[in-house]
Amino acid sequence: MILDWVAQIPVVVAGVLVVFGPGILALWGVGLRGLSLVAAAPLFGVVTVGATALFFGAVGIPWSPLGWGVTALLIAGLAWVIARVLGNRLPSAPVAGPRWSVIAGLVIGAAIAVWRLTAYIGSPDAISQTNDAVFHMNAVRFAVETADASSLHINAVIGGNSFYPAAWHGIVSLVVMMTGASVAAAANAITLVIGALIWPLGIAWLAREVSSSRAVAAYAAILSSALQIFPLLLFQWGVLFPNALSMALVPAGVALVMALWRWSAGTTPWRAGIRGALLVLVVVGALLLSQPSAFLPWALISVIWLTFRLLGGAPVRRALALVLVAVSWIILAALWAYLAQGTTGSHWPPIRGKLAVLVDILLNGQVMIPFAYGVSLLMVLGLIVAVRRSNMRWLAVAWVAVSALYFLVATVGNPFVRNAILGAWYADPYRIAAIAPVVVIPLAALGVDAVVRTVTRRFGHAENDSIPTLLAVSGTAVFMIVLVLVRPVAMPEVTEGTVYQGSTYRAGSDTYLSPDERELLESLPDRVAADDRVLGNPSTGSGFGYFLSGLDVYPRTWAPPRTDAWQVLAMHLRDAETEAAVCDALELYGSPEYVLDFGPGEAEPGRYVMPGMTDFEGQDGFEFVAEQGDASLWRITACDE
Repeated sequence: MILDWVAQIPVVVAGVLVVFGPGILALWGVGLRGLSLVAAAPLFGVVTVGATALFFGAVGIPWSPLGWGVTALLIAGLAWVIARVLGNRLPSAPVAGPRWSVIAGLVIGAAIAVWRLTAYIGSPDAISQTNDAVFHMNAVRFAVETADASSLHINAVIGGNSFYPAAWHGIVSLVVMMTGASVAAAANAITLVIGALIWPLGIAWLAREVSSSRAVAAYAAILSSALQIFPLLLFQWGVLFPNALSMALVPAGVALVMALWRWSAGTTPWRAGIRGALLVLVVVGALLLSQPSAFLPWALISVIWLTFRLLGGAPVRRALALVLVAVSWIILAALWAYLAQGTTGSHWPPIRGKLAVLVDILLNGQVMIPFAYGVSLLMVLGLIVAVRRSNMRWLAVAWVAVSALYFLVATVGNPFVRNAILGAWYADPYRIAAIAPVVVIPLAALGVDAVVRTVTRRFGHAENDSIPTLLAVSGTAVFMIVLVLVRPVAMPEVTEGTVYQGSTYRAGSDTYLSPDERELLESLPDRVAADDRVLGNPSTGSGFGYFLSGLDVYPRTWAPPRTDAWQVLAMHLRDAETEAAVCDALELYGSPEYVLDFGPGEAEPGRYVMPGMTDFEGQDGFEFVAEQGDASLWRITACDE
């Protein structure tokens, strides 16, 4: 298994190049250096992929690594030109602590994240056995085959024509085209890039901006994977690849907003304003093109920080500060309402009582995940530190605000709350729970720092001594290693009141897509003509057929069409020889030549039982083609005339 992952290093490197390359090149010209440069680079890289794909789709340029690369170089060159005009000498962050600590923290944090994610995923080409994986895998295959990864066109994979944020799909499709890797392997490589690089770097930068301490940044990097609710949960539940990408970008987005204030020193207001607006536009574009719901926590946390900054002694007149604060909150409320009504609204009921949810929040056991006692204790210590320091108090308020969102989604059933406030997340407790680590991890890092400072004073060491930092980094690393070894990562299914103990990437005879079904789908190009349509019950795993075979396996999503014609097929396809309505229904769906028999389906949430799409043996009007274990392929002959 380890050697299998080692063999995927070129695929991961390609992902790093796509996500980090354009940003490092462009932002170096802008003047960023060190941690801020590397942590901010994914924001630029993601918006470059998403915007380039949109432009290419609009003007008809094929999506390809060459086209992306040339465009990225042009955008980076433009950034250098603008930076020359606006000034590219940005003040360094006034930080304390040894430089090596951040590097060590990031290396340790990345290694732990890789360990945790690869152990959970298993094989490098494993497929998430979840409903949303069907769409995301098929959408990447669609982007590769049509040379179009535009957010305005990606929905065409399922016959749609609306906007769908496709930055993640664009990134994965580039990796597939650059390396020849399978879609599943490329998706898993990008999962490592998100969880082990983008997230730890962003959370470390945010912690450094909060504390002006390299040591705190190092502790945050090491602790970045301490909570199951992010990044791991979004790779378990859903699966929510775009949400994971966008949430991983939020800490760097907040840190960039904080740094803009410092970077405005020593330059004219108009230059600082233009530079700030352009950099904020990069953040906004990256979040909207990866998954717009992440824009709201970024904006909420940023506006909270801005409020405290403007009203807490910033060199701005009081009246002007009040106006700016009011305008910021009004804009946030308007954007919140717009994004909330832009979805299909609440899909989830409340899941828990109010007192239980308060305990969950305090102990970081959202969505009934086992309590994180150690991290929660450090978080409480960090809250005490933040409340006592005026320049950090905003972080405590941000924690309250983020916690309030989860409290609402978990306990309040009021339709206005669930649609107008929580609608951007479909009132999904999993998506909202994943926001908490953005504030919890920096607070926990402050807690570690408070413990280190207390012990240092107790034993008479100077606070700038490297030895306490070395011991603290080592101790935090040991804490994380023990945590990964002993802490379960089972996924609670809150609406059913059950817990899924295994990995959602595990494939077996009882899983959504069994190994036999996958093998048969992958063999379809050898058995079916390229222009033939293959029908199947998507609740049995046949929805993965397009991405695994490149053939027109229908439907391409986990949910079947909600039409009378499909209902006829679902209930009576096997009776095509005697049920006249079946051939009429098949004609409405393009007269498919073949049908997959992966069983009748399952009677559980998100699954559908279709007795008409199984047991074709012995039925007139069907011709056996191939089988793999219990999975089989049949040619439909009943409607040949």
